[in-house]
Amino acid sequence: MPSFKPFANATSTLRARLSPSLRTRGGGGDGPSRWLSSGHEDRPKGFAFNRTPTPAGESRKWEDWELPCYITSFLTVVILGVGLNAKPDLTIETWAHQKALERLELEAAQPVESD
Repeated sequence: MPSFKPFANATSTLRARLSPSLRTRGGGGDGPSRWLSSGHEDRPKGFAFNRTPTPAGESRKWEDWELPCYITSFLTVVILGVGLNAKPDLTIETWAHQKALERLELEAAQPVESD
């Protein structure tokens, strides 16, 4: 089994070379980087998607992206559902079945010769 030590060395070297450039790109270079910092919250809030629940009787305000996303998703499902159900049956089994039926009809139409 190959050793993973070269990969670990390459990863640490790459991280060491990239982290100064990421720190200076984050904004200023003298403070902590916004890309590499651990965040501003000490602990998660414990709610789904880190949102506090709305007060009783109030509905949640939709984000700007939600309505177009839901409409597009619904239309995609409808178009795929109709399109996939309306497509022609082009399988080889269906073609072979139709050819076999045609041959049987031709054989039945030919007169039978008796000896």
